[in-house]
Amino acid sequence: MRLIIAAFLITSLNCTAQVIENFSMTNVLDGKTITLEGYSSSTGIVIIFTSINCPYDGYYLSRIKELAEKNGKVPVLLVNSSSSESIEQMKRFVEQNSIRIPYLADQERKMFTSLNPRKSPECFLLQNRVGKFNVVYRGAIDDNPQTSSEVNQQYLKNAIENMIANQKIGTPDVRPVGCSIPKN
Repeated sequence: MRLIIAAFLITSLNCTAQVIENFSMTNVLDGKTITLEGYSSSTGIVIIFTSINCPYDGYYLSRIKELAEKNGKVPVLLVNSSSSESIEQMKRFVEQNSIRIPYLADQERKMFTSLNPRKSPECFLLQNRVGKFNVVYRGAIDDNPQTSSEVNQQYLKNAIENMIANQKIGTPDVRPVGCSIPKN
């Protein structure tokens, strides 16, 4: 019985134990390659899976931009979650919406496979622990996707602040709300 309980706890806490391997993806803003190793001096990094066509991504766009601008200690990267959206479509979207956050094309779906996002948008906070990036938070950005003025819980922002302060992240996994991401 103890073995079953231990296995359950390890499985349910898997979010905090997952180490992310280095990746290499194209930033559609400038065509340059972005790698996780390139952020080795950062305390952590935020990865947000997003797409062009999901309305929930549109609801969150200004909040994501604000988070990236105000949070100078932990870089934010957007990763396209849709295998059907081309780099050209992503470039147009970036230009039309004045996005300055790196927007990465995961054409080989390696990051997608590694993190296994469920919804768009879904965010992952990775903490740098001696050169290894571990997932310490995954899920929703906040508790109100449609109305930013009615947000009560800023899950991602709180997780970032706790990580920077070396405090425990109270809720390391919050169910994201958004468009379902096809697995293929």
